Amino acid sequence: MIKHAELGPASMGTSRKLKRLIDDQLIRYGGNARLNIYGTLQCASGKRMKVSNRVFFSSEQEAVAQGFRPCGHCMREAYLRWKANQEIISKP
Repeated sequence: MIKHAELGPASMGTSRKLKRLIDDQLIRYGGNARLNIYGTLQCASGKRMKVSNRVFFSSEQEAVAQGFRPCGHCMREAYLRWKANQEIISKP
């Protein structure tokens, strides 16, 4: 997991560093550390979050291993599977 804030202060250099990580496919998903939700980099919900809450992952497996759940907007099918699994777990 890479924290957006750890890439450096907001500047053109930080934007280039982030773009390089995405181009090299070291970053493929973004997430909200406060809400423990991850999704695609194109998700409108993810683009609105504060930089201090934004984290990045190289894979879905990494995000899930860190305790994050799929976004209900951009990853609808994965979210519905996750939700169904949560309902099974919570039944008495």
